[in-house]
Amino acid sequence: MKTKSELPECPVATTVSLIGSKWKLLILRNLSFRTWRFNELQKSLDGISQKVLTTSLRELESDGIIFRKDHCTNPPKVEYGLTEIGKSLQELLSVMADFGNYYKSAI
Repeated sequence: MKTKSELPECPVATTVSLIGSKWKLLILRNLSFRTWRFNELQKSLDGISQKVLTTSLRELESDGIIFRKDHCTNPPKVEYGLTEIGKSLQELLSVMADFGNYYKSAI
């Protein structure tokens, strides 16, 4: 997790630095409904590379926004989900969805 000194002073800039990429927002959108396995996420996010997904998941986990649960089975089973901090982003994602719907209907 980043320390306070590593984050921008502006709270909006802090949020953007944590979740501001296209792929992170779409990953969070999916995880707001349920836990997902890596391959499920990759298939649901058209155009994302394995490297970008892996990097995004690691950064979100490092920042305390998502968790990674390894079930230690054979074959390996790993799931990703939202932490309590991540769940607090659900309202923001909902507002973004509302704006997207409004914008599409307005143009």
